[in-house]
Amino acid sequence: MNRIWRLSILIVTIILVDQFSKGMVQDKFFLGESINIIPGLLNFSYVQNPGAAFGFMAEAGSFLRGFLFIVIPMLACLWLVYLIWTSKEKSFILPLSYSLILAGACGNLLDRFSLGYVVDFIDFFYGKNHFPAFNFADSAISIAAALLILDFFIQLKNELKEEKDPESHVSDSN
Repeated sequence: MNRIWRLSILIVTIILVDQFSKGMVQDKFFLGESINIIPGLLNFSYVQNPGAAFGFMAEAGSFLRGFLFIVIPMLACLWLVYLIWTSKEKSFILPLSYSLILAGACGNLLDRFSLGYVVDFIDFFYGKNHFPAFNFADSAISIAAALLILDFFIQLKNELKEEKDPESHVSDSN
């Protein structure tokens, strides 16, 4: 199975898991309801987020929110599809990262189109420290960000190695 098919299956799977989990939360929870999953660490809490991460711009006007949270992400999704489709990377990290971002963006866009907000429910905290609620789509995007940072350092290491010993790179390619 080629790379495009594997990544497509991953993208669709993440979107389905994201939408299914959000649907379950909406069906089984009242808005604001929270159940403890792991005491002192994890709750499932039904939150409606009309803004971005951490509720950023939740109070902005609907036109501005529509532009920032629907139009721009749609354009980004098209760009990511192009990057995935045309990627000639030997490494699987970049296309995988792009696919995770695409899946997460699509999952949250589906919420915005159908509901006007994003459903968040995964609620981590430790002691008095609390992380805002998020969802599987957000998790995919966060994992992608970590992979992009990893890829950056791998590329940097390879470039430094080539600068240090250019002869080994030339002989490797022959």
